[in-house]
Amino acid sequence: MNLLISLIVWTCYLALQLTAFPHLETSVLQDLIKRESGTKRCPFAHDATQNKEKREVGFDPVAQHVSTTGDHAFVAPNLAAGDKRGPCPGLNALANHGYLPHNGIAPATTIIQAVTEAYGMAIDLATFLALYGTVFDGDSLSLTPGYSIGGPSALGGILSAAGILRTPSGLTGSHNNYEADTSSTRGDLYLAGNNDLLQMDQFQQFYDALLDDTPAPQQYSALFPFRQSRFNASIENNPYFFFPQFAGVLVAPAGFAFPPAMMSNKSTQYPQGYLDKETFKSFFAVSGEPGSFTYQPGYERIPDNFYKRAVGDEYGIL
Repeated sequence: MNLLISLIVWTCYLALQLTAFPHLETSVLQDLIKRESGTKRCPFAHDATQNKEKREVGFDPVAQHVSTTGDHAFVAPNLAAGDKRGPCPGLNALANHGYLPHNGIAPATTIIQAVTEAYGMAIDLATFLALYGTVFDGDSLSLTPGYSIGGPSALGGILSAAGILRTPSGLTGSHNNYEADTSSTRGDLYLAGNNDLLQMDQFQQFYDALLDDTPAPQQYSALFPFRQSRFNASIENNPYFFFPQFAGVLVAPAGFAFPPAMMSNKSTQYPQGYLDKETFKSFFAVSGEPGSFTYQPGYERIPDNFYKRAVGDEYGIL
């Protein structure tokens, strides 16, 4: 518990440093996103030189298989009864498959275990994101610190339940803390009126930008024009456009990087993954064909025969 408290304090301190200057000039942001196509800061943005230097990634169908049966069979959420689902399709799918509590309210330790077990996220990134969400959108004073992956909910912490502190907002209420404008598939809060529901026109653009029969790292690289168009659309159409240091500069790119990095299916042919369009639709609760897609909020699911990132190739900060 002392280690967890220390990590929470460290996360809070770091986040405050990152958000000390919450507004950047538009010209600076435009320059940032233009230059990003050539940067190597993103751990998934490999170029040909990096691929040569990176050790070969193998494929182990036993170690990498992700269960979607038994305890992890898909169970639809009962949103009317209070199950929480929010802006992150990956977390929604984990709750629907029992890797997270089905009600969508989870301790940080459970979230860390779930994303590493099902997606192959590295422990450093998993821990940072879980603790950041706990500190800013959850209940860090509970005996089991954690947060709601959807809207507000009392997590059972003594102080929160007593009303001494605010009710934790959950990820849906995390605008400009954890979630920001220029999302890949969610609308700007001011323009869409919500920040948790998929916007079909944006999903269609993402879908169209995915290259067929292409390794995931190259699929990610090909998404840059789409990401730039989303950024420009926010600047042009949203008079209250806001791009904070953490949620904007550091987290917003994850909406473009995470699908090819962790939702792509790994195989002998594609050991680094390939995000086919049926898998993409499954993770985003979309069915049907282009031009007649149907979205069912909260019904994100992990496809059968899904294989996560290889051991030793976890997706992390370093």
